[in-house]
Amino acid sequence: MNAFDMARTAYTSPAAPIRTARSTEYTAFAKITHQLRAAAVKKKTSFPEFVKALDDNRKLWNILAGDVASANNQLPKELRAQIFYLAEFTRKHTSDILQGKADEASLIEINTSIMRGLRHEGGQE
Repeated sequence: MNAFDMARTAYTSPAAPIRTARSTEYTAFAKITHQLRAAAVKKKTSFPEFVKALDDNRKLWNILAGDVASANNQLPKELRAQIFYLAEFTRKHTSDILQGKADEASLIEINTSIMRGLRHEGGQE
C-alpha cells in the first residue's frame, strides 16, 4: 500500500455512500424544505427561526441561479431558464412573505417538486 492509498483509506469510510451531484442537490433541498416546513408551523411563536428558514431557502436558490447563469453549465438552455425563473420567483415570493402578502406554501411546493425531479427524472448520474 502506497502513501496515496493510506491517505485515501484513512479519511474515507468504506461504508460511506458515493454522492453524485444529483444526490447532493436532493439532500440540500430536503434539508432546507424540512427546515422551512418545521419553522412555518411555529412561525407565530418563533418568527426569527422562520425568517432564517426563508433566508436559507433563498440562499439555496441564489446558488442555483448563479450556477445556471454560468456559461459552463451543461444543462439544456430551457431548463436553465426555468431554474433561473424559479430562483427569481423565490426571491420575490420570500419578500412578499416577509411583508405579510403571501405564505410559504408555494415555496415548499416548488422545492418538493424539484426534489421529486431529482429523485426520479433521469435516474442515476
